[in-house]
Amino acid sequence: MQIKPRLQLLDVWQAIAGHSFRSGDWSWGEWGGRSSVADAERLLCLMYPATEIPEFRLDNPDTTQEDVEKALKEMGDPTEIPGSLVRVLSEFMGKHHGGGVGPTFSGGYYFLPEDPEQELTKEQQEIGVVDSFSMSVTLCLATLGFLKIYRTRTNRADTQKLIQGLWDATSQRLTSAMVSLLRSFTVNVFDAESSQGQALCRLLGQQRLSDRVVLQRFQERFKALRAVISESLVLGVEVEEQLRNDNRLFECGWAWSLVRDAPEVETTDDIGEQPRGAADAVPYLYFTVVALDGIQDLFSDRTLTLALLNTEQQRLAEALRLRWEITQQYWSAIARFGEGSWPLEDIPWRTTGQQLESEYFSLCVASILVHDLVRRRATDDDLTRTVGIMERLAERGRITSRMTRDDPAVRLHNPGVALPLLGSDGQGPAMQWAMTDFSAQLLKRTIQLCSLSRNQASHDRLLQLAEDILGHLWKRRVGEGEGVGLWDNVHAAYPSSEERSGPLSWSITERVTECMVAASQLYTQPPIRSAELTALARSLLSESTHLLGKEQMKLAPPAKSQEGEELKGVEADLRRARLLLDTEPGTACALSMGVLRRLDTLARARDTGSGV
Repeated sequence: MQIKPRLQLLDVWQAIAGHSFRSGDWSWGEWGGRSSVADAERLLCLMYPATEIPEFRLDNPDTTQEDVEKALKEMGDPTEIPGSLVRVLSEFMGKHHGGGVGPTFSGGYYFLPEDPEQELTKEQQEIGVVDSFSMSVTLCLATLGFLKIYRTRTNRADTQKLIQGLWDATSQRLTSAMVSLLRSFTVNVFDAESSQGQALCRLLGQQRLSDRVVLQRFQERFKALRAVISESLVLGVEVEEQLRNDNRLFECGWAWSLVRDAPEVETTDDIGEQPRGAADAVPYLYFTVVALDGIQDLFSDRTLTLALLNTEQQRLAEALRLRWEITQQYWSAIARFGEGSWPLEDIPWRTTGQQLESEYFSLCVASILVHDLVRRRATDDDLTRTVGIMERLAERGRITSRMTRDDPAVRLHNPGVALPLLGSDGQGPAMQWAMTDFSAQLLKRTIQLCSLSRNQASHDRLLQLAEDILGHLWKRRVGEGEGVGLWDNVHAAYPSSEERSGPLSWSITERVTECMVAASQLYTQPPIRSAELTALARSLLSESTHLLGKEQMKLAPPAKSQEGEELKGVEADLRRARLLLDTEPGTACALSMGVLRRLDTLARARDTGSGV
């Protein structure tokens, strides 16, 4: 299936408008308001493309394009759509605000009991989760950018008042989400002899190195990073004393929620009460990836250009950026630790804390590696090896390979990988988190790698893989009933899997939307420059220019004659070919060959006319 981000995004928007808008009014439905994560994902399906892709902008009715207007006709005409979004976003901010408590970030029905026979308490369902913190950062930035433009396009006093109220609520939620991300970050230090230390040594040694050698290499590899964590981290992480012991190992990243006993973060912005933490101080790969995705939006060109952050938010963003860079460096180094084969290439990845094993965790580590490769512009070797990992994950997940009878790989998609939430049993039964978005996450990272790769062979492999994954995901859209055209009907791709009931999967729908945004950004890049095509284009240009000069030495035709117009066209094509030589050598070749053909036609016509 070819990736056509514009058409596919329009399909998704039309499905969302048909599902969520009834006669121009937004309908949250039965499940709306019961999880801040799901509600934020649902709104991001609209707001993220509308703020990241110029052709999908909704903040200026005068620039709304015809096909976008048609896809969102359930929301009204272009002058009504921005006002509808303001009202819906205001409802979201109100639904997930606890009055004096400030913004809330409940996991809601995304939290599941480890024991299906038990029920979670109301207090447990209201616990904030890193997914919501991260999604809120992205949604709030998209909303602020949208409002900054739209407020200049309307003069209605009631609309301006609503915009200002939404701006204040969004800014408060953004600050609160950033503070919560700071309080969810953790560095877990442990002895090499502990069960976690032994698991990490086995992972890094890959049964080739002794624990003593692994510890020595770990000390050497992470000496600088250990110093940065000890000396630079403030706002809640106090591990300096523990990290001074070089014989101890460590991991860093984000817990599933606010870390228990995490101190409050001092901030001049009014964000209400900062709740107590519930999570054990243990980083999770999944929640670390989610946090990294949200934090990077704080430093996007759009955020900086529109000046969306106030002074206090800029201070918090710098603290988050330090954690973002430290985490990427740590897990990227862990993934590629040692010489020879990488630990990441030994699929499936085994977590050190809970000793869980799954292809999903390999994908999480690969996702962090992709973040790091983008940040530091990867080498061809790193890229080629990462491409191979992505292809193997797609095969093992039965996305690009045939499913066998009673295939355990189906559980990656339905019911998903269950992640026990350590510390969640303080207010009721132990909770877990189900990760069902393996295919969508794999597609997102594949497209990101494709954008990064400037190697033709790797680029082609990644593009083919992305098309295969998208075809798989497109097959899983809901075909009938509520939510037609949205996700997730796993049974359509895996007939042997159990039929799923319950709400639509806004997590997969939102991630597919992210993938289409990433694909649109891929196509805005210049194509990969081929050295061979560039050399050929230079030769063709040289010959074309020479033959044009030769033709112009003949008797000059009248300026308004057919021959004169033809020569002007030839000159114009040659000028464009020269302009495109370094960026689009293939196009330059085509233009030059067209020039040669036209010059030869002129020469033959002249020779025929002279009787030669």
